[in-house]
Amino acid sequence: MAAGGGRLRVYLGAAPGVGKTFAMLAEGRRLRAGGLDVVVGLAETYGRSGTEEQLGDLPVVPRHTVRYRGMDLTEMDLDAVLARRPALALVDELAHTNVPGSRNTKRWQDVWELLRAGIDVASTLNIQHLESLSDVVEQITGIVQREQIPDAVVRAADRVELVDLSPEALRTRMAQGEIYPSDRIDVALDNYFRAGNLGALRELALLWLADRVEEELADYRARHGIRAPWETKERILVALNGAPQGEHLIRRGARTAARVHGDLIGVHVRADDGAIRYEPPALAAQRALLRELHGSYVEIGGTDVARTLVDFARTESATQILLGPTSRSRLRELLTGSVINRVIRMAGPIDIRVLPPPSPDQTVLPGGPRPRRPARVPARRRWTAWLLGPLGALALAAMLSPVRHSLDLSGALLCLLLLVAGVAGLGGLAPAAGTTLTSALAADYFFTSSRHSLAVSSGADLVPLGVFLCVAGIISHLIDGLTRRSQEAARARAEVQALTRLAGETVRGESRTLRRLLAELRRVFRLEAAGILAPTGAGWRPVAVSGGPLPARPEDAPFAAELGQGTVLVLAGGAIDEQNTRLLGPFVTQLRLAEEHRRLTREAAAAQSLARTDALHTTLLEAVAHDLRGPLAAIRAAAGRLDAAPEAETITAEAERLNHSVANLLDLSRLRAGRLPVGLRATSVGKVLRAAAASLPGDGAELVIGPTGGLPPIEADPGLLERALANVLANAQAWSPPGTAVRVDVGAVADRVVVRVIDRGPGIAPEERERIFQPLRGRRSRPGGVRETGTGFGLAVAKGFVEAMHGELSAEETPGGGATFVFSLRQRPAAERDGQ
Repeated sequence: MAAGGGRLRVYLGAAPGVGKTFAMLAEGRRLRAGGLDVVVGLAETYGRSGTEEQLGDLPVVPRHTVRYRGMDLTEMDLDAVLARRPALALVDELAHTNVPGSRNTKRWQDVWELLRAGIDVASTLNIQHLESLSDVVEQITGIVQREQIPDAVVRAADRVELVDLSPEALRTRMAQGEIYPSDRIDVALDNYFRAGNLGALRELALLWLADRVEEELADYRARHGIRAPWETKERILVALNGAPQGEHLIRRGARTAARVHGDLIGVHVRADDGAIRYEPPALAAQRALLRELHGSYVEIGGTDVARTLVDFARTESATQILLGPTSRSRLRELLTGSVINRVIRMAGPIDIRVLPPPSPDQTVLPGGPRPRRPARVPARRRWTAWLLGPLGALALAAMLSPVRHSLDLSGALLCLLLLVAGVAGLGGLAPAAGTTLTSALAADYFFTSSRHSLAVSSGADLVPLGVFLCVAGIISHLIDGLTRRSQEAARARAEVQALTRLAGETVRGESRTLRRLLAELRRVFRLEAAGILAPTGAGWRPVAVSGGPLPARPEDAPFAAELGQGTVLVLAGGAIDEQNTRLLGPFVTQLRLAEEHRRLTREAAAAQSLARTDALHTTLLEAVAHDLRGPLAAIRAAAGRLDAAPEAETITAEAERLNHSVANLLDLSRLRAGRLPVGLRATSVGKVLRAAAASLPGDGAELVIGPTGGLPPIEADPGLLERALANVLANAQAWSPPGTAVRVDVGAVADRVVVRVIDRGPGIAPEERERIFQPLRGRRSRPGGVRETGTGFGLAVAKGFVEAMHGELSAEETPGGGATFVFSLRQRPAAERDGQ
């Protein structure tokens, strides 16, 4: 604020604790030492020793007290400061909200009154309190800022000084207790004062201050009438006229701006001549691209495109203007002049870059000749041939008529035949036929014996005319055939280029994204839309799309091809003929490969995540199991010293049970890590089964083991099989009701030996027969509810042991109630048994 008012200086910080109040007080002390009348209107030290030392002997205006909701609160005494009328007042926390009942709602309003009274003010502010940045700060920190100040107040300051401190240094100050009390340090460091938050807030403060410097520089240049651009910062201006190559210009400009840390501005000059014009279709996409590349878009009106563009570049202090190739014809440039040349002449010190059109690195499939029809000719060439052919024949005949005595009918027809050949090459068969007929009539009118008449009175004139018509027709047909061959060659060349590129990528093992493949497919075949649809319960959803609009269902598209896994390729907006269908095959194959690659990539990522999780589980299991072994040994030793105490037996039994669970934990971790040693050899099932039964405590349900004699030996690891059988038998005993027995049946079936452990406890629901072997997840149900299987490690370990020996372990319902666990173990091959 100036012109009779005081001057405002603001110390801006990125976060609390950077030293804003310290810097303000230090500047006040320096100015007071130089003889300036400085007072402290209000300073918040928050008990920080360094800030209190800076306050030192500076005169402080006492605060006034405001009664609010039964409490006495203090605020700056505005009237006292106005009455004191210092040269400089130091007022902390510019964004502060005053206590209700104060003279003004906000402290910045108090400061405004001081400025209007001619008193200079120095104040402090954190970047998060600026009104325009409140939403950004909330996204960064997750905290809604209640106290806000209009940007206009801070922008009106005569001087804004950034008090900067790196995030690491600020966090160090916080950790050392220099900002908040010790009980708030950890919470602050883990929330608002995270390194990422502080870095973002610091960048936000620097950007806001840089914008303000730019505004001040622009005001200075305007006051001093300086029109030449000052290259304080690179600004890349891209001229857009709605042509397709505008996207190429934008991308080149964005790369240049990124290299020099400059600004990118896209400009479209709209003709201001009062005529109604539709917006070029490509302009909307170019605006979206500018936003995506962090550029800005401006549309201005003007009657002179070159002058308007250069004037805008000077206004924005642009350092470079990017122009694309002209789309005007040579004739129009001769009549109206070149915009590019005029921009270059008027730009002065601004760099002008005229970029060539992007190289056609992507093949566009040309239209091939139609079967049994004349060759395709562009409409412009065809109409030009229709215009020049007949009129040229009449003009040529009229020009040759004065020399008809030295140039007879045959000579004139040869000259006209040359014209027919040229028209056939330019516009195709139809204009050539029209030119041939017109030439014959013109020759009859100007060169036959019945001059200036279309009647042919002499047979000597009729023969040359007939020969002319035949030869002209033959030549036109031959030229049309050459044109067709040329079109076929161009199409074949484009097909070969497309196929070569696809084959090369396949050989190199490259896999492009679906979107890029669809974009190339749409470009090659000149389609409006190409996409991949996947089925859903309610219809179809797009997986990848290029162009639009895309049909909602494959049935609505002119072309659809299945890619696998239910996905369908859909094309729309183009003619898919037999020739195109031949070339579509390799593209469809490549799309199938890309879709398969995408699916496999997702599955690989999921597998890696599961592998990491499994490795973590295994490490945790090993750590827990090993950590429990020591305490368990101590418990068992202590229980042994209790002699005949009643608790000794219970402690010992529970310690043994826990030791068994720890062993299961270790075995489960080894199974998951693939580190379980397995020694397969000929094993007797009956012997291992009796050993497993003997290892069980005697207080469980009765075990009834069927006959095991005469069974062939199996191929197993005896130790692992005994552990597996013991775990399953213990589980069956634990769930058997009192008075019931656990029965074990053993028999040989084909090349397997089957062991069935049958109990009469709770049954197993069909959906739980696999989960029963998963740790901590298996359940067994009985009428009246569902019960957990305890830890569930025993069954999981048993299943892992059996599968490691190439066997199977499953669970099923026992008829009449209960559960049956079935071991299917591989017999020892007879040849190996005989060789032992």
